[in-house]
Amino acid sequence: QVQLVESGGGLVQAGGSLRLSCSASGRTFSLYDMGWFRQAPGKERTLVATISSAKTSTYMSDSGKGRFTISRDDAKNTVHLQMNNLKPEDTAVYYCAASWGTWSQPSYWGQGTQVTVSS
Repeated sequence: QVQLVESGGGLVQAGGSLRLSCSASGRTFSLYDMGWFRQAPGKERTLVATISSAKTSTYMSDSGKGRFTISRDDAKNTVHLQMNNLKPEDTAVYYCAASWGTWSQPSYWGQGTQVTVSS
């Protein structure tokens, strides 16, 4: 069992930065691929970024390329999403997720953290 708790969301002006963190419980954190999803009001939840269990590969959505960076620290059981040059369209609830091989159905979800970008 893995429990995920996000933090770092908030209100920021366009062009600003936020660093989201996801803390995980459990001794098997390093075995999971980790990722971030987001869900804007009235829209479906979409995948933003992923990082593999061995840090050998990362994925970044088109919306995040050049602005967002995903990283993980297995010693601290944490994964981060650094978001720079934020835009109003980045406003959403951001969810941390842990996957055992597929992102169509992550194994575990966090409760989400709100990110609001004002224009």
